[in-house]
Amino acid sequence: MKVAVVGASGYTGLELLRILLRHPRVELVAATSEQRAGRSVGEAFPSLAGLMDLVFEAADPASLADRADACFTCLPHAASAPTVAALRKGGAAVVDLSADFRLRDPAAYAAAYGEHGAPDLFGRAAYGLPELHRDRIRGADFVAAPGCYPTSVLLPLTPFLREGLVEPAVHVDARSGVSGAGRKLAEDYLLAELADNVTAYSVGGGHRHVPEMEEQAGLAAGGEVRIAFVPHLLPLIRGIATTVFARPLGPLSGADARAVLERAYAEEPFVRVLPEGATPSLASVRGSNFCDVQAVVDERTGSLVLLAALDNLVKGASGQAVQCLNLMQGWPETEGLLEAPLVP
Repeated sequence: MKVAVVGASGYTGLELLRILLRHPRVELVAATSEQRAGRSVGEAFPSLAGLMDLVFEAADPASLADRADACFTCLPHAASAPTVAALRKGGAAVVDLSADFRLRDPAAYAAAYGEHGAPDLFGRAAYGLPELHRDRIRGADFVAAPGCYPTSVLLPLTPFLREGLVEPAVHVDARSGVSGAGRKLAEDYLLAELADNVTAYSVGGGHRHVPEMEEQAGLAAGGEVRIAFVPHLLPLIRGIATTVFARPLGPLSGADARAVLERAYAEEPFVRVLPEGATPSLASVRGSNFCDVQAVVDERTGSLVLLAALDNLVKGASGQAVQCLNLMQGWPETEGLLEAPLVP
C-alpha cells in the first residue's frame, strides 16, 4: 500500500516515518514539509540517513491523493482540516493526527479551536482509539487519531465508566514530556526553563483536550462526565504519566478494581495491566506502542486511583495512527508496531 505523511518534519511526522520504515505492507511515496521542501529526508534529519531516499516536498493534496492510497496528516490543530478535505476529495484514505475531527460537538470545537476549516466533514471521522472504537475503525477510510492526554486518561478510566462503578466526575493529574508541545521555538520550552523544573499549565479546565476526554468518557458512561484536568510539563522528551482519581459508587476492593482492567484488556495487544503492586513507568513504554495501566484503591479515603504511562509520540500519536491504519486495511493490528520499549 502506498502512503504519504503530510507534515513529516514535526515530531509526530518523524515518528511516523520511523515506524512506517519497518511496516512490511506499506511503501512510503511522499513526505511533505513546507520549510524543508527540496531537501532529502536524511539530510534534514540524520537519524534517517541511509534509510530512505525521499525528498521533502511541499504539500499538494491533489498530487498526494493521486500517488498515495492513504495519507497521514500531521498538521497543527485548526490548520489540518482544509488539507484533509482536499485529500478526501481526491479519494485518499486519511488518518488525521490533529484535533480537527475528533469531536462530535461543533460548539465544543469552536470554543477550543475556533472556526472549523472543513465543516462538511465535521463529525464524519471514526475516533481512532482502537480499544474503544475498533468496530468503527475497521474498514473506515477516515479516522481521527486521539490526543495523547486523552488516550492516557480514557484507557484506564472507561472500563469503570462502562460498568457504572464510579461517579461521573473525576480528577486527573497528567505529566508530559516536552515533545507533546510539538517542534516550535518558545521560551517555555528552552532547556534553561525546562531542566530541573516541573510546571502546571492550562489549569482550571482550560486545556483544549478536556472536551475530547469528556465527550469520549460520556459515551462510555452513557451520560455526562466531568473531568477536572491538570497537566504538567516534565523536563523530559517523551512520555506521559497520568493519575486519575475517581470515587466508587459502591464497595470496591483493589482486587476488584484490577479485575475490571483485566476484563477490559485481556485481549488487547497494546494495553498492559500491571501485576499487583507494580506501577507504570515511563521508561517501560518509551519508544513503544504500549500503554501500561494499574488500578489501586486507597482504603483510607475510599478513592479509586488509576495510573497510566505511555509514549506520547507513539501510543499517544503516531503508533496509534498506524494501529488504526492496520484496522482500516484489515491487516493484523500489531503490524509494524511490536517493537520492545527503549530500555535503558
